[in-house]
Amino acid sequence: MDVLQTVIVTGLSGAGKTNAIDWFEDRGYYCVDNMPPALIKDFIGLTALSKKKIDRAAFVVDVRGGEFFSELVSCIADLRKDERIDCKVLFIEASDETLIKRYNETRRNHPLAAGSTSREVIEREKDTLADVRATADYIIDTTGMKVADLKREIERLFGEEKGGSSFAVNIMSFGFKKGIPAEADMVLDMRFIPNPYYVKSLKKLTGNNKKVYDYVMRQKVAADFAEKFESLLMEMIPAYIKEGKYHLNVAFGCTGGQHRSVTMANCMYRRLNDKEGLRLTLEHRDI
Repeated sequence: MDVLQTVIVTGLSGAGKTNAIDWFEDRGYYCVDNMPPALIKDFIGLTALSKKKIDRAAFVVDVRGGEFFSELVSCIADLRKDERIDCKVLFIEASDETLIKRYNETRRNHPLAAGSTSREVIEREKDTLADVRATADYIIDTTGMKVADLKREIERLFGEEKGGSSFAVNIMSFGFKKGIPAEADMVLDMRFIPNPYYVKSLKKLTGNNKKVYDYVMRQKVAADFAEKFESLLMEMIPAYIKEGKYHLNVAFGCTGGQHRSVTMANCMYRRLNDKEGLRLTLEHRDI
């Protein structure tokens, strides 16, 4: 029987729940923010009907839910009774001074306050959350923590639950004549490789065709680049994780986005596909 890994992320407003849910999303969890507790069980039921298999989900539930929030404790109890669900509760908090400082810096209003955030408002929220805090499997105090520190702590607590899926590499091909992808973290220019466009039999094909792929990868500069870039990327990924980053968008470009960039994107996808600890996606934007 498949078990749905479920995490309820809750805690004090301003303590870091948004950064926490970012970590779960980067790790492949289906994430929902501000979900009414009564609807969580319904959502889990719908996952069984989804064409795309969902085996991990994370929900942020906090006092923004108003009167619905009071149902969270009973919801957690129901989830823990269900053999199809492995439910964990992560509670995030921080000192009063830290929370007041964060709200003053961001100029945002506390969900329980009409005006500025005060100790009284924070204490009222603590009282509201007391029963939920008592149910928590894990409590993280983010006082003095940077975002990277919080994500490292969550990695320590949850990172081993689903081995082999810790870092997402999103690989894309594109054509420079249609613009560089705005979402790219790294842009690699493949226009140094001999262009199959000028080979009559390959001109109308793309890098998804074996003939084009073989032509490009027979070029020594292409083969050398693929080997060296793979090595460089595998050295960089642990450093990214250490800094609290769990995904990387890598874009390979050529003139039209049909031949060289597509081939190299396919090549890197194949080379990285058997690497433990990676989740991969592949997109050819301009084909």
